[in-house]
Amino acid sequence: MKKALKNPALQIGAAAVLGIVFGLIVGEWAGNLKFVGDMFIRLIQMSIVPLVMSSVIVATGSMTGSGMGKLALRTFSWMLGFSAVAAVLAWGISVIVQPGAGIDFSGGVDPSLQESAGEATGWQETLLGFVSTNVFAAMSTAAMVPIIVFSLLFGVALNAVIAKTGNRLVLDFFDAIQQIVLTMIRFVMLIAPVGVFCLLANLAGTVGFAVVTSALKYLAATLLGVLIVMVLFVLVVWLRTGLNPALLPAKLADQTMIAITTTSSAVTFPTVLRTAVEKVGVSQRVANFTLSVGLTMGSYGAVLNYMIVVMFLAQSGSITLDVGTIVLGMALAILLNMGTITVPGGFPVVAMFLATSLGLPFEAVGLLIAVDWFAGIFRTFLNVNGDTFVAMLVASAGDEIDRDVYTGTKKVSTDALDLDRMKEQFEKADAAD
Repeated sequence: MKKALKNPALQIGAAAVLGIVFGLIVGEWAGNLKFVGDMFIRLIQMSIVPLVMSSVIVATGSMTGSGMGKLALRTFSWMLGFSAVAAVLAWGISVIVQPGAGIDFSGGVDPSLQESAGEATGWQETLLGFVSTNVFAAMSTAAMVPIIVFSLLFGVALNAVIAKTGNRLVLDFFDAIQQIVLTMIRFVMLIAPVGVFCLLANLAGTVGFAVVTSALKYLAATLLGVLIVMVLFVLVVWLRTGLNPALLPAKLADQTMIAITTTSSAVTFPTVLRTAVEKVGVSQRVANFTLSVGLTMGSYGAVLNYMIVVMFLAQSGSITLDVGTIVLGMALAILLNMGTITVPGGFPVVAMFLATSLGLPFEAVGLLIAVDWFAGIFRTFLNVNGDTFVAMLVASAGDEIDRDVYTGTKKVSTDALDLDRMKEQFEKADAAD
């Protein structure tokens, strides 16, 4: 019992319910608690710039060549393709379901973000705005896209210098900064229940019962998107491999149960690997590579959810996004999924990163944090099973899927895999979940 009470997700969920009930009872007086919630949001905000900069620099600076053969090309192509489909689908569902409608924060854009939140005057100006003439000015206004572009270039240049000289001093410096900022975020998340209580008390007190319906619409939009992407996965696998899709539910049952009960791709990984080889018939070579890459690049549920978050925040602020901003939101969701922009501080950091990057209001972020445990179930379900489907597609293209294993007429065993070497990938995967 004590262990359950110490669970952060349970604490945040309880605080959210209590906050909504309190706000509905006391009404507008709950607005007096808003400053506490705002303080919690600002504590996360102040970590975004150093975290993103250090994460991108470390990710690109430490890259080593792994070869871009047919196996890698097929893997990356399918993963990026389905990620793009998930992002576009999330936008379409959000336009139809309108999950953020009913929570009106039409004046809610942070004054410090007015420059980045301004309407684009054309695609040339939008692209030009991706590059800042002064990275320190971009940092001071939290203009995230120019910061990301600078960090990517810096990381690539650092990677070249390390390859030439072997000197990792600068890379180790940024790695240390990343770890320190992550520790800061862990400290901030200790007060998350208090912050979420105050944020939702204010929301419920000023907006009313629409808070509850908006949370349900947000979760419904995410679930609907997950189910549609799953159907698309099964359809593509059936058409490309010719395997009987009716056998899939039983084969994927074990990994699905672990995924939705732990909301962790890392914990589920050994079962996913064993399922792919022993039940689906994917070759060990393809399974090892594709599923390992999928831990950080195959987070289709995360891409879908992140894009719904973008639309939810825009709708809650009565902001109509132009085409350029929508495409940018999709690109950021996919880049987060790819691990190029490593934001391992969990969903609150991701939500604040997206809001900051696109100039969206932050007031409704507390509601998203409150229900993220449920959204996490949906994300992990699609992340885990999507990786298996991609492995099937990649293996089928190279004639590396054993159809006798799939039909159950042949048995094989999975080779041992050193899971300790995948610690960093596990951490990134859990961040996406």
